[in-house]
Amino acid sequence: MQSNRSSLRPGRLLTALLATTLFSAPAWCADKLVAVSSGGFAEAFKTLASQYSSQFPAQQVDQQFGPSMGRTAQAIPARLARGEPLDVLVMVESALDQLIAQGLVDGSTKVVLARSFIACAVPAGEPHPDLGTTAKVKQAFLDAPSIAWSDSASGEYIQHTLLARLGIEREVKAKGRQIPATPVGEIVASRQAAFGCQQRSELQPVKGIDIVGELPPEIQKVTPYAAAVVTGSKRRMQAEAFIKYLSSAQSAGAIEGSGLHPVAR
Repeated sequence: MQSNRSSLRPGRLLTALLATTLFSAPAWCADKLVAVSSGGFAEAFKTLASQYSSQFPAQQVDQQFGPSMGRTAQAIPARLARGEPLDVLVMVESALDQLIAQGLVDGSTKVVLARSFIACAVPAGEPHPDLGTTAKVKQAFLDAPSIAWSDSASGEYIQHTLLARLGIEREVKAKGRQIPATPVGEIVASRQAAFGCQQRSELQPVKGIDIVGELPPEIQKVTPYAAAVVTGSKRRMQAEAFIKYLSSAQSAGAIEGSGLHPVAR
C-alpha cells in the first residue's frame, strides 16, 4: 500500500509543500510579498499571483510592475537604486543577471520561467504585411509610414541589431521611434504608429490591434524571463515559495496562454 505522500499528484504535492512552508513561516509572513514583473511576463504574472494569493490566503502578493531596463522612474533597476523594499523580481534574464552581478539580487534563487518571441502588429482592420521571410520583413518595415518599438529587450534588439542587419537602419529610424514605458500596442491602437513590434505577450492584451505574426526564426530574438529574490528581502522563505509556484508545471498553462513559451520542468 502506497503512502499518502507518494500517492499525491505533482500539483497536489507542490501545494502541500508550499502550504507547509507558509504556515511554518514567522508571524510577519502575513505581510504582503512585494513582487514586481516586467511587461513581457505581466499577463501571466497577474493570473498566477492572483491564483497564489487565493490558494494561500496567509500569503498575499502585492503585484507591481516596471520595465526590466530603460530610464523611466518605474524601471526595476531604478526602483532598486532608490532602495524600494522589493522581494521578488520577474524580468528579462539578461537584465536580471546584471542586477545579480551588482549584488542586488541573489543569483542562487534565479529560475528561468519562460521564453518570449517578438511579434509585430498593425491597427485593427488594416492590411497585414507578410512577415514570412527576412526579405518580407524588410519590405514591411520599408512600406510602413510610421513604426514603433519598445525601450526594453525587443526594442533594443530592433534598434541596435535588426535594422542594421536588414540594411534599413537609416530609412526606418527616420520614420520610427523607440517608445519608453507605454506598450507599443497602445501606440499602434491609437494610430500614432502604423506598424509596431514588441514581445507577443505584451501585444496580446492590447485591444484595437491585429497581431500580424512573429519574426521568422532567422531574425527572431528569443528573450528568456526569469525570477529571483532581491538581496536583503525580509521575506526570503516566502519569496522562494512564490518562485517555486511560478516555475511549477501547474503554472505552465497560464504562461502559455499569455503568449509566452513556458520552460519545461
